[in-house]
Amino acid sequence: MQSTVDRQDTDGQDSGLHVAIIMDGNGRWATRRGLPRSAGHRAGVNAARRVVEAAADLGIATLTLFAFSSDNWRRPQQEVSALMTLLRHYMRAELDRLVENGARLTVIGRRDRLPDGLSEEIAAAERAAAHGRRLHLRIAIDYSARDAIAAAAARWRAEGTPSREEFGAMLAGSGTGGEVDLLIRSGGEKRLSDFLLWESAYAELCFVDTLWPDFGAEELAAALADFRARERRFGAVTAPLVAAE
Repeated sequence: MQSTVDRQDTDGQDSGLHVAIIMDGNGRWATRRGLPRSAGHRAGVNAARRVVEAAADLGIATLTLFAFSSDNWRRPQQEVSALMTLLRHYMRAELDRLVENGARLTVIGRRDRLPDGLSEEIAAAERAAAHGRRLHLRIAIDYSARDAIAAAAARWRAEGTPSREEFGAMLAGSGTGGEVDLLIRSGGEKRLSDFLLWESAYAELCFVDTLWPDFGAEELAAALADFRARERRFGAVTAPLVAAE
């Protein structure tokens, strides 16, 4: 059985269950169907919608989705442009639904390299969905965990020698932070790909073969059921049961 550990986020509030997802397999899903990779990314947006809508009812308080890695700029320009167009469309099309469903929206990662106007649209969407309390949806765009850690380390050096908790707060100031309970990767690959490395120090990992466009509430529920059956010791030792005399 899963052990219960009280955790708090950087503002002192109960952080709840934090699930992070590497949404992998869009391109392969499209290729297997003889479709352009952009079709897989469009189908992946629908999968993200299904997961976001199911998350709160499954006990998730914070959901972080890896939408675009800093390394993804290396992909063909046509694919990058299609992804940026989809991200812009998602912000516009899903905002009202997020607000109605009580979701707070935060985008983490760099914004200085995004196409013209996208950073401003992200900021406006964050303001509009700033007061949601049912689910905190975080979307990682142009994100690199190593870059975030390096930036926090630079501030650490400038500000002295903070504690581990204070360093985590520095990461939170960069739009990251908050311990991950369960990290899921779809698509069959088994690597973290520079995603939430600090925050996932004690995360349970779940790698599933399902390609992201085929992922939905059922797959999310199955991953959570597996997570809740695990024992999380955080470096400690479970006390042995004492037999009754």
